[in-house]
Amino acid sequence: MSTQTSQIVYHYLDIGRLGRGEVVRLFLKDAGIEFTEVRYPYDDTWPQASKKLQEQGISRSGLVPALEYKGKILTQHIPILRYLSRDLGRYDGETNWEKYIVDVVADIYIDWRSEWVSNFMQASEKYKNETTAKYYDLVGKYYAETEGPYLLGDKVTYADFAVYQSMDNDRRTGTIVADLPESLVRLRDAFEKRENIAAYIEETK
Repeated sequence: MSTQTSQIVYHYLDIGRLGRGEVVRLFLKDAGIEFTEVRYPYDDTWPQASKKLQEQGISRSGLVPALEYKGKILTQHIPILRYLSRDLGRYDGETNWEKYIVDVVADIYIDWRSEWVSNFMQASEKYKNETTAKYYDLVGKYYAETEGPYLLGDKVTYADFAVYQSMDNDRRTGTIVADLPESLVRLRDAFEKRENIAAYIEETK
């Protein structure tokens, strides 16, 4: 699928492949959606840029990511993924139960993300030794319920993008657990082999 670049604008901080916005970027890449990218330095200019985003109506909270998509402005990274999944008719469960499982894992990820953000500049011992261990153990159990490699088996969903990004972010900040559950290793390996994702990873190592 290819969508007109002029219709879609992705706003996020210029912090490489870290953070909430990268989940959205991975999704757009995988779906083959073309977009224009606007990055904001995360320095002393950010407060003014954030205020401008509010004034322009791009972000009510002044936070990013924000996505201008087909005449709509989408914010909050997991709701953005849910919206895009519905719009594309892909990347979600088919039955009510499958949708529930995807939502549950996405919500567990949201709890982890809040902790990761709080520990971004300097991770606490609790985060490194307790928070991450509990998170990956819990999420790994959901992934172990199927043969994988994705949460719903061989069908990728928006939750897979979030969970993959959590592993990648913890790896980049040196806070990944020593022994990931095998179910999450399968996810990571399969995800990085997806055609558009593999090309993107190669470009942004």
